[in-house]
Amino acid sequence: MDEFETHTVTLTAPAVGGAIILPDDDTDIGFVTRAVYVGGSGSLGVVLQSGETVILSSTQAGVIYPLRVVRVLSSGTTATNLVGLR
Repeated sequence: MDEFETHTVTLTAPAVGGAIILPDDDTDIGFVTRAVYVGGSGSLGVVLQSGETVILSSTQAGVIYPLRVVRVLSSGTTATNLVGLR
């Protein structure tokens, strides 16, 4: 039983879903993330929901970054084991 099923899902609420992200310069990930989990340290190139492209250098392994992302770029991304959280 999910005691929280009637609660509104907000950006500050825990994630309710997720999917592995394979970086690709040309293809969106299929949803807008609530956050991105980085499993292996490195740079993270993303296209934000706003359409802006940013490169986050030196992201750390095991950290969840609160980013609303539509695409993770292969160019500029060296971080590994990425998971998009919804």
